[in-house]
Amino acid sequence: MPDTLSLEAAEGYSAEVLLTTILQQHANSPVCLTCSFQAEDMIVLALLKKHLPDVPVLFLETGYHFSDTYRFRDQIAAEWKLNLVNVVPKKTVEQQESEFGILYRGDPAKCCQLRKVEPLVESLEPFEIWFTGLRREQSPTRKNLKKVEQHRLPSGKTLLKVSPLADWTWAQVWEYTGKHGLSYLPQYDHGYLSIGCEPCTAISVDPANPRSGRWSGKKLECGIHTFSERAE
Repeated sequence: MPDTLSLEAAEGYSAEVLLTTILQQHANSPVCLTCSFQAEDMIVLALLKKHLPDVPVLFLETGYHFSDTYRFRDQIAAEWKLNLVNVVPKKTVEQQESEFGILYRGDPAKCCQLRKVEPLVESLEPFEIWFTGLRREQSPTRKNLKKVEQHRLPSGKTLLKVSPLADWTWAQVWEYTGKHGLSYLPQYDHGYLSIGCEPCTAISVDPANPRSGRWSGKKLECGIHTFSERAE
């Protein structure tokens, strides 16, 4: 195992070896995971908790999630004794809708900016390592995703963004989930492939593009993985 891991070398590491290597080489760095409790996030969470039982788990509490998502989040938080951090926007749903109307219908980009991106940016500031469950196969917008990237926040702070499952297929995700007996969101059993806020999530129209069911096909990203600038 090298003393330092280059971004290029990281591509050859398996998910578990990469995660272990990053944690060993950055042993004193504060770590977090952004987690929507989708299948990929559950895998990375399970791997992380082997090393960091109290890793902060950042859940973007938009106020618009499926009731099943909230129930699943609370179930897993209790069963796994998670250090769950519910990241909330500055305005409640009621305040936002009173001021701007139903943004997820008229301006979904602004809704995501207010309820996801801005709260996430602030919540990431204390951390040096940011783990995600992102995969290249999830969307054309993620095809160039690297397993390890340096990202610069709007404040100028740079942190390491690690996506151990970047090269995994959907089949690998479910093989691992079944093999290790991991719980999963019930929406998958109803045909959903990508699960976000309820008003903006439908069953994918293109099986080759799991995120095609998000935002009625008008966009593929909410912005939480596109707001920051790669700092390589």
